[in-house]
Amino acid sequence: MPELTEDVTFRHEDWYAEELTDRHFVGCEFFHVDLTEAVSRGAVFTGCTFGNVLFNASRHVDSAFTRCVFKRCNFFEAEFTGCKLVGSTFAQCDLRPLTVAGGDWSFVALPGADLRGVRLTDVRMREVDLTGANLTGATVTGVDLSGAQLHSSRLGGADLRGSDLTALDPMVVERAGAIVDAEQALIIAQALGFQIG
Repeated sequence: MPELTEDVTFRHEDWYAEELTDRHFVGCEFFHVDLTEAVSRGAVFTGCTFGNVLFNASRHVDSAFTRCVFKRCNFFEAEFTGCKLVGSTFAQCDLRPLTVAGGDWSFVALPGADLRGVRLTDVRMREVDLTGANLTGATVTGVDLSGAQLHSSRLGGADLRGSDLTALDPMVVERAGAIVDAEQALIIAQALGFQIG
């Protein structure tokens, strides 16, 4: 059984390079905690709040951060592989350069996020809020963006191949130089009102 920790507040703790394996945190708060180079495997954080937490160069595998709030956290070179972040919110976080491979980030709120150059591959991001987010030069391949809020997002130079762009209104995003595949080009042309002959 995973070790359960509930409703505990952690402040100014040094968890540098900590191994978090099969730990379960519910309703916990983390303020000014250093998780630099920490590794989580199968860890679960449910309804937790992270404020000014350093996730720099941390690695997360098959872990879950559901309905969590991240405020002013730093994710420099953090990697999430097969993780579940459903319903979590990011505010004023430094998210570059972030790597996300697989997993479920549906209903995540990233409005206005600076995601230039991040790598998002094969992730489920249904109904994610990317309103006003900057994905310039990002790799967003094989991502399920169905129902995503993309209004005013910046996609210039982004690689979007293989992603679900059915929610994309090409008229309300910056898109110069964004790379799409032939199938996506048809969807975008139809969104613009073109009949494909």
